[in-house]
Amino acid sequence: MTQPPSGSQVEAQPRSQRAIVLGALGVVFGDIGTSPLYAVRECFSGPHGLPAQPEIILGVLSMVFWTLMLVISLKYMALVLRADNKGEGGVLALMALVTAHFRSGGKRWRSFTVLGIFGASLLLADAMITPAISVLGAMEGLGAVRAEWQPWILPIAVGILVILFATQHHGTGQIGKVFGPVMLVWFAVLGILGTASIARNPGVLCAIDPRHAATICFSDPARAFIVLGSVFLTVTGAEAMYADMGHFGTRAIRIGWFAVAMPGLLLNYFGQGAVLLRDPSAAEHLFYAVAPAWAQPALLVLATVATMIASQAVIAGAFSLATQAVQLDLTPRLMVRRTSASAYGQVYVPAINWALMLGTIYLALEFGTSSNLAAAYGVAVSLDMTIATLLLAIAAHVVWRWPLWKIAALIVVFLPLDLSFVSSNLLKIASGGWLPLLVAFAGTAIMTTWSRGRALVRQRMEQDIPDLEIFLDDIRGRKPLRVPGTAVFLTENARRVPRAWLHNYLHNKIVHQRVLLLSVRTTLEPTVPTAERLDAEDLGDGIHRVTLRYGFMEQPNVPRALEQLPPEIRPSPNSISYFLGRVQVSLRHEGKSAMVGWRRGLFAWLARNAMNTPDYFRLPPNRVVELGAQVPL
Repeated sequence: MTQPPSGSQVEAQPRSQRAIVLGALGVVFGDIGTSPLYAVRECFSGPHGLPAQPEIILGVLSMVFWTLMLVISLKYMALVLRADNKGEGGVLALMALVTAHFRSGGKRWRSFTVLGIFGASLLLADAMITPAISVLGAMEGLGAVRAEWQPWILPIAVGILVILFATQHHGTGQIGKVFGPVMLVWFAVLGILGTASIARNPGVLCAIDPRHAATICFSDPARAFIVLGSVFLTVTGAEAMYADMGHFGTRAIRIGWFAVAMPGLLLNYFGQGAVLLRDPSAAEHLFYAVAPAWAQPALLVLATVATMIASQAVIAGAFSLATQAVQLDLTPRLMVRRTSASAYGQVYVPAINWALMLGTIYLALEFGTSSNLAAAYGVAVSLDMTIATLLLAIAAHVVWRWPLWKIAALIVVFLPLDLSFVSSNLLKIASGGWLPLLVAFAGTAIMTTWSRGRALVRQRMEQDIPDLEIFLDDIRGRKPLRVPGTAVFLTENARRVPRAWLHNYLHNKIVHQRVLLLSVRTTLEPTVPTAERLDAEDLGDGIHRVTLRYGFMEQPNVPRALEQLPPEIRPSPNSISYFLGRVQVSLRHEGKSAMVGWRRGLFAWLARNAMNTPDYFRLPPNRVVELGAQVPL
């Protein structure tokens, strides 16, 4: 009979879960948690702002309430978070989940791959805009507290952004421990301020009735359609939440949303609406108008810290997406640093971090205010949400085997909603919405070029390489000199002779006593169990074919993996020589190339700047021998 767990065991799990939820508050909900700084304000200010009349205020609040309920609570919390790839989230993880069910290289496989790549590029664009708009939105409280502090807004905002990106190497887990309690206080303060404001105008709660949203839409559909782009700002952290799922898990994200984030946000939005009902002129500094004058300086400090957390959500999501893209061979190899020994999803990518910092600071300086940046915000996320809906429907069909009526219901409910947000946000293109689209198209061009170029290089590399069996028969017939030690030849095609081995044999006329033909494969799953990491096949004469498998969220470590070989073929680390083929892409190509000129040049530049193979596979530098080869493209 199974014994019940002891008291300490019963209490340990809740404490652990509370710690995970607290960490999630500090990383996952930062983006969506700081939307009250600017979202409702944008509905009633600027060139397309609506007049702050009671019926319009209630209509906008009703749109905000039902947008949060449908998009976040229903679509993401109930459905999208189910579409995890062995615990990992994000549009690339969803793409990998879908494409695993189609023939690699086929038409459908290519279509869904490009769709996922474009969605990932959109999220990277969002990761540049979110820190800029969040920090600027908080710093603009300086003008609400004292008008003479207005000139300091931009310099202080830039300084905060530099500090934010400079601390990323500590890792999301450590940052979550520090920011989690602060974010808990932030949501509590949002709820308290909102509740106090609602108490003075309780009638504002009538906006929960969806008829108020319907009234504003039918009475003035043109202006309601325009303001929908500002209402969408209340849910712009949804894709970052999904991308960060691998950091903290589905359960912690759901608990954090329903128990903490959603109540605080809704109470504050309704509190802002109550302020507008009392004073329509308060729209310019609406967020700070909810607080009494004596509390505004403290709220400014808290908002500043909260905006740093808002930026953290999308930055962590960008790191996850970059890691997935490298492992799926969609981008050149990048340095990826693990920041947690226990959580594989917590990573830091220096190149992405510094690129985002430069882009974010440029945006802050170029646009100057959060209102100007709001024009560029929302385009990327609304398109990303639409892509997530399409891939989710495909996953429901090919992965979960849902009946067609369920898939149709999913599309009918969410796709029109997504498209309405996309259409409204596209009106912002001339005012700055072109920027995230430009970044997204550039990212898509880079990833598709790299993927296509890599396929062509592999094809060209194998043109004059004999089959492995023919080569082995030749060695057995010639009986070359066997020298002491173990030679490890990395190869992408386990059925062909590694080019480095062929060149070494032809030039030196020797074969090592033990030869390992090593292939490193990336699966369409985030992680691979240790027991399934390695396969070894004996080809005779001291030659073995070894295959290592890694998930797309794992960093390969070849020397450590080779320690799992059976004792009879496990080499001593000091006896190993790693032979690599260094490929140099040549743009001189006789005849018609399979790639247009600009893509060939882009691929060659990416290849030159990719991370070195020895560093990527964690090979000891003093045991590596590289043999060059020039490949025309």
